[in-house]
Amino acid sequence: MAAHPIRLFADDAAVRHIGEGLLARTLPKAEWTHEAHLAACLWLLREKLDFLPERDMPETIRSYNVAVGGENTDSAGYHETLTQLYIRGVRAFAETLPEGTALVDAVNALLGSEIGDRSWPLCFYSKDRLFSVDARRGWVEPDLEPAS
Repeated sequence: MAAHPIRLFADDAAVRHIGEGLLARTLPKAEWTHEAHLAACLWLLREKLDFLPERDMPETIRSYNVAVGGENTDSAGYHETLTQLYIRGVRAFAETLPEGTALVDAVNALLGSEIGDRSWPLCFYSKDRLFSVDARRGWVEPDLEPAS
């Protein structure tokens, strides 16, 4: 059994609650889970066409972290390399979905895919490189496998 079982979403409204709460900075901190990060990204890609995740997600997450009492430091909070890697992965996954796939079905399929696994970034990065200060502050290229 996985150390962290995937928590699926019940419906489209549950996914939108995450995304809208992130943007409004009102989502309770306890709800900002791994699954929520991925759900928010897919929701933003599908329903907020004026939001460019590669450009807008960094400040969105940083400001959300501060709003819920967190910090963005060299060891906690926003992580640029993880964010950009997951945006690439979620975008690529979304392009494989059949047109008309319901939001909740798309999110739950994403969570059940290899990208949904918390260890997915370690396919591309060694732990030392991924969890370095440089990777937290800015994009660093993978050292194990290219991330396309």
